[in-house]
Amino acid sequence: MKIIFKFLLINYLLISVIYANEVNIFSARHYDSDVQLYEKFTSKTGIKVNVVSGKSGALEKRIIEEGSDSKADLYITADAGRLGAFKAKGMLQGGLTTSAIKSAVPSNFRTSQWVGIAKRARIVYFAPDRVSGSELSGLTYESLADPKWKGRVVIRASNNIYNQSLVASLIKNNGKAKTSEWAKGMVTNMARSPKGNDRAQILAVAAGEADIAVANTYYLALMLSGKKGPEQQAAAKKVKPFFPNQDGRGTHMNISGAGLVKGAPNKANAIKLVEFLLSQEAQEHIVNNTFEYPMIAGVSPHALVVNMGLDFKQDLKTKVVNYGKRQADALAAMTGAGWK
Repeated sequence: MKIIFKFLLINYLLISVIYANEVNIFSARHYDSDVQLYEKFTSKTGIKVNVVSGKSGALEKRIIEEGSDSKADLYITADAGRLGAFKAKGMLQGGLTTSAIKSAVPSNFRTSQWVGIAKRARIVYFAPDRVSGSELSGLTYESLADPKWKGRVVIRASNNIYNQSLVASLIKNNGKAKTSEWAKGMVTNMARSPKGNDRAQILAVAAGEADIAVANTYYLALMLSGKKGPEQQAAAKKVKPFFPNQDGRGTHMNISGAGLVKGAPNKANAIKLVEFLLSQEAQEHIVNNTFEYPMIAGVSPHALVVNMGLDFKQDLKTKVVNYGKRQADALAAMTGAGWK
């Protein structure tokens, strides 16, 4: 009987170790290169990475509905506003406070419950044959609402999270009343009703439908790389990037980030994975496949991103945690102005 008991105990312990030696990621990122990165983590640590991919809304809904039965350890997605909103629903927990994480990620881009793993800037793209240097001089996000840009601007819809976070940053810096007036000016200045993704805005400028567009930095690099076809590559060569607010707080920055899910069954492994994602090896892999900016110091972005310029002033004053906190106000300002 003792032998049988020992045998069963050993089997139980072995099974427990096997199942514990894993981490479950719910990821809204759509990069095949991320899977390659997880494979590198497994080869280094022996920790198996299980990935559930999908759109952010669907993943969040599943985690919420499954509650304590959820197997999710990490929620990886784009935009601090999205992570902040998920935190506000009580779906994340603290723990991302190890010395490795804190030393790698500037305090502006992390909380105890979620941290940035890569950065992106939301900037202006212009048609160099239709926009003069004098017009661009001192350009800010705020000045995009100036009358001189009437009928010349393209930007995504108000339900886009990137825009919501940009407007949330304006509310943090300028207040709700001024930002609401700014949103009205933006609507007046739109060359068309908002439609399409960020690349569609760049394409509109290249096609002459507008003179300036607002879009994230990595989209231009993606188009220039040829990965979206020769037509988009040719279009991308017709526009130039411009980094707003250089005389003030700096250009709006955002993140791709990882949140530690409440009740994560493999919390320790999840923290190890986040630390790995912030290693030099992982950061080099990320930036060379996604065209984002590295989160850590000492890593250079992809050459196509470098060519856009690295000497711009980043907004390190506005903590990205404010994007989630002021998301509702941002949406209200846009919809109140008639921003579709």
